Amino acid sequence: MIDKDGTAGRIALVTGANKGIGREVVAQLARRGMTVLLAARDEQRRADAVAALRADGLDVHPVALDVTDVTSVAEAARWVDDEYGRLDVLVNNAAITGGRPGQPSVMDLDRLRSVFETNVFGVLTVTNAMLPLLRRSGAAVVVNVSSSVGSLQRAASGEWDVMPPSATYVPSKTALNSLTVQYAKELQADKILVNAVNPGWCATDLNGHQGQLSAAEGANIVVRYATIGPDGPTGGFFGAEGVEPW
Repeated sequence: MIDKDGTAGRIALVTGANKGIGREVVAQLARRGMTVLLAARDEQRRADAVAALRADGLDVHPVALDVTDVTSVAEAARWVDDEYGRLDVLVNNAAITGGRPGQPSVMDLDRLRSVFETNVFGVLTVTNAMLPLLRRSGAAVVVNVSSSVGSLQRAASGEWDVMPPSATYVPSKTALNSLTVQYAKELQADKILVNAVNPGWCATDLNGHQGQLSAAEGANIVVRYATIGPDGPTGGFFGAEGVEPW
């Protein structure tokens, strides 16, 4: 394995990681010498993804985890504790769009709740469950996978006027950005760095493979901030070109 930036031997967990950007993040972190825990709720897809990555010689292990199920998350945290006793990197990648139509005026509340359960509440549930393990690291990193559409500055500038209104995915990513800042403020004393990242418009199942970037290209920025050192930034929102507008 290649040891880049002193990452070899670190333990990382990635949610929603059986496909797309999440799976590519797992692969890239493992190639840097990390032990990576591939967390996903679908048993067969999880097993298939782990088998394929292990066939490439990567140190990857499956973790049953549904970010919307408190019991599932608690059991996953106990398993990580029993097996490794700590966690160095947490990548909150799991997300859903909620489908269409997404206009606020016709939004079904149950559908809205389901998106926030995954994209916002799921991040809080998983992060809080893993916090005792992250605190044992001494130099832990949390990366929340967000989106440029969550930027209020970009929305106010008219950049997203071409997009239809959304009461689901877009507001959930705005909320995630805000939650990231609050976690960063709270966990600074614990030396846990928390940042949000925008992987760009990637061709994945999330958008019907209409993106301009590959999942691997999108994973690059996630991995960049998952492998920062203890002197790295916290409470920021970053993309491939650097700081993203809030």
